[in-house]
Amino acid sequence: MKSPIAEPLLRWYASRQRSLPWRARPRPYAVWVAEIMAQQTRLESMLPYYRRWMRRFPTIRSLAEADEQAVLAAWEGLGYYSRARNLRRAAQIVLREHGGRLPRSLESLQSLPGIGAYTAGAIASLSFGLDAPAVDGNAIRVLARLFDVDAPAGSSAAQKRFWQLAAEHLPPGRAAEYNQALMDLGASLCSPRRPRCNECPLAEVCQARELGIQELRPVRAARKAAPLRRMAAAVLRRGAQVLVARRPAEGLLGGLWEFPNLELQDGLPAEAQLRAGLGLASPPAHGLGEFTHAYSHFRVELAAFLYAEDAAPPGVSPDAVWVDIAELGELPMGKLDRGVANALRDALE
Repeated sequence: MKSPIAEPLLRWYASRQRSLPWRARPRPYAVWVAEIMAQQTRLESMLPYYRRWMRRFPTIRSLAEADEQAVLAAWEGLGYYSRARNLRRAAQIVLREHGGRLPRSLESLQSLPGIGAYTAGAIASLSFGLDAPAVDGNAIRVLARLFDVDAPAGSSAAQKRFWQLAAEHLPPGRAAEYNQALMDLGASLCSPRRPRCNECPLAEVCQARELGIQELRPVRAARKAAPLRRMAAAVLRRGAQVLVARRPAEGLLGGLWEFPNLELQDGLPAEAQLRAGLGLASPPAHGLGEFTHAYSHFRVELAAFLYAEDAAPPGVSPDAVWVDIAELGELPMGKLDRGVANALRDALE
């Protein structure tokens, strides 16, 4: 069966495709890094990171042999730090088991840490020319509207349908252009709100447009309000040094550095809980401010205080270390702790 969407989509893409650094020369490693970085991140935000990363780690070998702290520092600001750790772990596997070259099969690609069906399909189609679909969030939006998929987009039934549709309409031998065309159409004309249907090359065959329900597709499950966690952090200063600790390698912000902190309970003021929880002997020199950040499933409000201390208090992790304040910029940190570090710098200037 001839696809009603493939040819007009590819004609549109030929003149409207986005110019992206990994497309001109789609080396497997470059495509892999780009696709991992683009997850959960706006393209405009990730491009500067991508360029810096490729200068710092231009090959799989250079990434595999890099210190984890250097990798996390290069990733700082992109969030979801497990992506960076998985990139490095996968690079080490590729170097050890595949001679430093990404494997060509979808199955082998998906066996690597951090590579799922979408990333495997993108690498296989863009770099190896395989007829493999690659369905990202933009492609899902296009397909949900074209074929009026009314199941919640995150459900297994809808996901199966999206991948089935992408595969059914994939023109043999042109998977790279087709996959990228779906992504680009979703990123430009087929936007989440106010899609520009009058400019769309597929408007005539779009079922949601015919029904006037473009903005109701894809169907989103109702989102629960993200719970709030109230935290307090202590910046313990000893002359030109402060006390910091490295978070466990696995889990949220794994491997990043942070100031001693605790989660607050309702009732006592933040500073009082912090002093009692960490065993601080004296009140703070002054407050450093309040900081907020939203993670995928919860929000954090953090109050930070500066203390003068000669030694680590009893409630602080035994793994905490004193570092020069001037070196804080070299330690990879999450957004909240980076904000605290910047506030400390401003307070001491």
